[in-house]
Amino acid sequence: MWMYLGLLAALFLGLHNLCKKHAVQGNEVFPVLLGTIGSGFIFILPLFFSSVFLPEYSKASGFFIPEIPWEVHGFIFIKSAIMAASWILAYQALKHLPITIVTPIRSSGPFFTFIGAIFIYNERPNPLQWLGFFVIIFSMMLYSRIGKKEGINFKRNKWIFAIIAATFLGASSGLYDKYLIQSLDLNPQTLIFWFSFYVILILLVILSISWFPNPEKRKAFTWRWSIPAVGVLLLAADYFYFKALQDPEALIMLLSAIKRSQLIIAVVVGGLIFKEQNKRKKLVPLCGVLLGVFLILYS
Repeated sequence: MWMYLGLLAALFLGLHNLCKKHAVQGNEVFPVLLGTIGSGFIFILPLFFSSVFLPEYSKASGFFIPEIPWEVHGFIFIKSAIMAASWILAYQALKHLPITIVTPIRSSGPFFTFIGAIFIYNERPNPLQWLGFFVIIFSMMLYSRIGKKEGINFKRNKWIFAIIAATFLGASSGLYDKYLIQSLDLNPQTLIFWFSFYVILILLVILSISWFPNPEKRKAFTWRWSIPAVGVLLLAADYFYFKALQDPEALIMLLSAIKRSQLIIAVVVGGLIFKEQNKRKKLVPLCGVLLGVFLILYS
C-alpha cells in the first residue's frame, strides 16, 4: 500500500512543480516561497484549532494534532532549516533554468537517499527493486546530456550547482523524515503543521533582512494564483508521502524513487505549457524512469 501512496504523492508533486515554475518566473523568489508555505499552513491551520477545541472530533476524523514535547520541536526545527535551505536554492535555480532540466536533476535525489538508506537504515531491496532503482538513476543521467543541447553547461552554470545542492539537502531531509515518522511516532498532520510553522519563521527572518527593507524588490513581486496552489499541492503530496512512511515495511530509498514518476507531468505537460526545447528527446529517459517505477511496483 505504501508504494501506491508514494504514487499519489508523485501526482501532487508533479502538479506542484508546474505551478511553482509559473509562480517564480520573473518574480521575487523569497516572497513566493513564503506565500506558498504560508498558503499550505493556513490550509492546515483549522486542523490545529480543531485538535485544541474539539479533540474528540479530531481523533474520530483521524486528523488530530497532539501536543509534542519541546525536544521533538527541536527535531522538527532541524528539518525545517534543511528544507528551507533546499527550497531557497531550488526556487532560485527554477527561476533561471528550464523546468525540464530542473525537475530531472531534482529527481536524482534517490541516489543520495540510496546511500543513506543502505548505511543508516540498513535497507535491503530485492533484485527486481534494485534493477528498477538503477534504471531510474541511469535515466536521470541521460537528462544532463540533453541539457547541454539547450546551452546549459552542467560544469559552469551556478544554478546547476544550486539545484544539485538543493537535491542533496532534500534527500537528507527525506532520510530524516523516516526517523521523525517511525522513531518519534509523529503523524503526518502534526509533522506538516509544525514543520510549516518553523519554515515560515525562518523565511520571515530572511525577508526582514533582504526583502522588506527594499522598496524596489517589494515592487518587483507579483502575486499569482499559482502561489497558493503550490502550497496546497505540496501539502497534499507531503501528507501521502508521510502516510506511506508510517508503514513499517516502507523502504525510503524505493519510496523516494517512486516519487520520481512526477516527471510525467513536469516533462510532458510542463514542456508544452512553457514551450521548452527537446521535449521528444526527454521522453526517452522519461520512459526509463517509468520502467524503473514499474519494476519496483511489480516486485
